[in-house]
Amino acid sequence: MEIGIVGLPNVGKSTIFNALTSGHAAASNYPFTTIEPNVGVVAVPDARLARLSGLFKPKKTTPALVRFVDIAGLVKGASAGEGLGNKFLSHIREVDAIMMMVRLFSDPDVVHTMGAVDPKRDVEVIETELALADLASLEKQYDKVFGKAKSGDKAARETLIILDKLKEGLSAGKPARSLGLDPKLIKDFFLLTAKPVLFVGNTDETGDPKLIAELEKIASQRDAQCVTLCSKLEAEIAQLPEGDRKEFMDELGIKVTGLERVIVSAYKLLGLQSFFTAGEDEVRAWTVQAGWRAPQAAGVIHTDFEKGFIKADVYSFGEIDRNEKESVLREKGLIRSEGKEYVMKDGDVCFFKFSN
Repeated sequence: MEIGIVGLPNVGKSTIFNALTSGHAAASNYPFTTIEPNVGVVAVPDARLARLSGLFKPKKTTPALVRFVDIAGLVKGASAGEGLGNKFLSHIREVDAIMMMVRLFSDPDVVHTMGAVDPKRDVEVIETELALADLASLEKQYDKVFGKAKSGDKAARETLIILDKLKEGLSAGKPARSLGLDPKLIKDFFLLTAKPVLFVGNTDETGDPKLIAELEKIASQRDAQCVTLCSKLEAEIAQLPEGDRKEFMDELGIKVTGLERVIVSAYKLLGLQSFFTAGEDEVRAWTVQAGWRAPQAAGVIHTDFEKGFIKADVYSFGEIDRNEKESVLREKGLIRSEGKEYVMKDGDVCFFKFSN
């Protein structure tokens, strides 16, 4: 699962991407890989993992991961090929969600390609380009389906109805994700505006309350999450050694960095949640889609676990956090035996049993 960092030029995308991959890479316990120059695998901050590691004292601890893609800056007219138009749009099509960075700072040394700072205008420029690209894509798909529908193909006729609704909504300035259509029905159209969005406002060191409130209002109108941060400050924090990082944050009164909030929000945006396995060899966070059942979760560890799934011994993180030992959980009857229909919950600690 990947989330693409999108925005106009000079909004701080690369600064944030570099801070993410230098300050939050899953270093020694998991092979950090920059798969391409613009793709990074980042550890998901999770205090529960550290707590479990403290309780079990394993040989290694492995976090859950999320992939970020630093996509080239968009300019007005990208849907018509301006700037890196086609390349930009093709990269967005490949990601699962969009992190839309919006500039909320003024700096004479960093040119704003649209003039003065205006989050509403900037968001509308990006959304318009994505919508225009989607409309162009739908026109091509419409022509292909129309012929089949005209010849009596029932499935094609049903597809035309969906295409008409999409074209109508996009033409009215509404993204595909807001049209109330079943995501499964529109998935195969590969629409940019169907992807979930996280708004990230990049401020200066002080942050303008009016601009922050404006972006939060924009996000709220689109039923989207919003995080604000200062990319310069986040880059400074990320470059510090871990010990110095905490001291620096304490001096500034920062409990959680903006990047950590971004990573956690992005993880949730993708519809992901974590479960854990814990023992003396390893404590590890595993990633599953919300709503997955126990056998599917077991399959994330190894495909044989899903094929031969028998049951899962499960307890919640909260229970081990309070009682501190699995032996106490057993005595209290807090370790449950769950079967194939069990729906995984965020924070479950599991031991899977399977047949070969």
